[in-house]
Amino acid sequence: MQVIPVLDLKDRMVVRGRMGQRDLYRAIETPLSATSDPVDVARGLLSLHPFKALYIADLDAIEGDGGNERAIERLRAAFPSVTLWVDNGIADLDQARKWLAAGSGRLVLGSETQTDMNLVRQLAADDRIVLSLDFRGAAFAGPPQLLTDPACWPERLIVMTLARVGSHLGPDLDRLAQIKAVAAGRAVYAAGGVRDASDLVALQRLGLAGALIATSLHDGSLTPAQLANL
Repeated sequence: MQVIPVLDLKDRMVVRGRMGQRDLYRAIETPLSATSDPVDVARGLLSLHPFKALYIADLDAIEGDGGNERAIERLRAAFPSVTLWVDNGIADLDQARKWLAAGSGRLVLGSETQTDMNLVRQLAADDRIVLSLDFRGAAFAGPPQLLTDPACWPERLIVMTLARVGSHLGPDLDRLAQIKAVAAGRAVYAAGGVRDASDLVALQRLGLAGALIATSLHDGSLTPAQLANL
């Protein structure tokens, strides 16, 4: 079970996710860092456990309002041994290839920012591509065929339940089980709602590869000892 800490970036700082309501996101306050600077927050997270990857959501880029590439570059420079999974709203093949050519980590293609199937189909065989299947409530956010045509999926999938981000409601086990059942051996990662180690054990039992987590790391619900055991 791989735990991947999440950094939501907005206006060059880390913000606290609130059930996908991005207009309510504010600069994070956490005992792990004295500031909301991305490098400071990442260093605090890595003090808990030697995580191999960090998930970066560039919310400004996703919303088409600039981006936080400079902050992401600083993270790469500060933590060269950590693989960055970056969702920056890319939905264009040329942009995706340029990003991948830079050797910047794994590119997360969020379904909510895709307009059709083309980009995912073109890049599905690339090991650096991750598809995020994004859900708002019961509704799938993205082209319907992205959800109904598993043959086009890459080898890594995120199931993102936005309404559960920062909610303490627990992961959406039913939806995760449904996706896992049709994923044909692909690595599936849960995102949204993980509260503690018992939730991670439940995800392990479903056969998931890992989970994207923020709140339970910052509030201490997941301890270094539990992370080491997992």
